[in-house]
Amino acid sequence: MFGDIARFLLNTLFTLFGAALLLRVWLQFVRLPPYNPVSNAVLQATNWIVLPLRKIIPGRHNIDWASLIATLIAAFAYVVLMVWSVGVDPLQLLPTLVIVALLTMIKWALNLIIWLTILTALLSWLNPHSPAMPILYQLTAPFLGPLRRVIPQLGGIDLSPILLFVIVEILLRVIERVSMQLTFFGI
Repeated sequence: MFGDIARFLLNTLFTLFGAALLLRVWLQFVRLPPYNPVSNAVLQATNWIVLPLRKIIPGRHNIDWASLIATLIAAFAYVVLMVWSVGVDPLQLLPTLVIVALLTMIKWALNLIIWLTILTALLSWLNPHSPAMPILYQLTAPFLGPLRRVIPQLGGIDLSPILLFVIVEILLRVIERVSMQLTFFGI
């Protein structure tokens, strides 16, 4: 029972932190100004690991490589702790754990897409004039825009978020299956 609670807490903390690191990368990629509350919160939560890495790993081509490396470090730490928590020696699976850490990063990114899309959809119904809406539209537009060109609106209802959920859910299931095959248990 305590092992399950520990794994749940590890999963929650690392997923939130990994999502914050990936959101930091995405905020820079879509050129969102750093002077809004979302950017400010993400920067404050992740500066402790990103700023020292940025001295070694500069950003190039509008990609925050230091944040991506920090995400990989967090994912690797998460995978090692999860493997250790089920009683397996992480050193025995070291090369495999690097691959699982990369899959974990992708999983966090896909979960972040789902969270941002849900938040965008909810705010568009509840408070479409919210100050957060332009930020959310800018963050989700690269994913929803191409889908909106494929799926027509039905009576003013945008079905592109539903298609995005289906695509992301399929990808998450594939990643979970591959991760399970590599480690013999789910991470």
